[in-house]
Amino acid sequence: MEAVRLEGLTCMILPKMVEMVSIRKTRSPGLCVAFALAIASIASGCGGVPTQDRQSDEAGTNGEANIKRNVKPEADAEAAVIETEFGAIVIELYPNLAPRAVERFKKLISEGFYNGTAFHRVEDEVIQGGDPNSRDADPSNDGMGGSDYPDLPAEFSDVPFERGIVGGARSRSINSANSQFYITLRRVPRWDEDYTVFGRVIQGMGNADVISTAPVRTGTKNPDPPIFIKRITLQPRTDFK
Repeated sequence: MEAVRLEGLTCMILPKMVEMVSIRKTRSPGLCVAFALAIASIASGCGGVPTQDRQSDEAGTNGEANIKRNVKPEADAEAAVIETEFGAIVIELYPNLAPRAVERFKKLISEGFYNGTAFHRVEDEVIQGGDPNSRDADPSNDGMGGSDYPDLPAEFSDVPFERGIVGGARSRSINSANSQFYITLRRVPRWDEDYTVFGRVIQGMGNADVISTAPVRTGTKNPDPPIFIKRITLQPRTDFK
């Protein structure tokens, strides 16, 4: 977790480093060049990715992860129901694809972990939530939090990231998913076999679309005002078509 937090802080302090180089440039040209090279290296790591560190948009990092292939998703006996001010979103869970991710999601739901958290990241291809940091009044730390439980190992499959697929958000390490999740709003091939698929929205995608169009804070993907998850509950899958 500490490495993840430092990575986010690096991107946030980058502008201040640039300012420092500007202040010092007339005093030590050699130092200025060294500083500039260091900043360029850091900036390439930030790569336009928002300060939220557990992301769903860094492809090509699965390394030697085992990938389940040709496994048809089988629905769990329980579905997760996310209640928001814009209506409910119902998620079918797939323990045969990602048993540990589903177990963790259900455990946190049963503990009330997600209640009162927010969808801290919204854009045209995804909405992301599940960070306990999103409960506070400081949106700058949203996306960097998780539960007190250990991070989860990757459980990748060849199920494509199509509209409605629910995945586990993580940092650059493939084994860093914890509590954050995201709902895919359109086909995103670059996430295939690179993030853990553990569910699919079966009702309420229209509500997810509405959330994705919320106004955001300038220069971020944080909704302003925040969009809170009232609660997530587990209900019988048979209650939904």
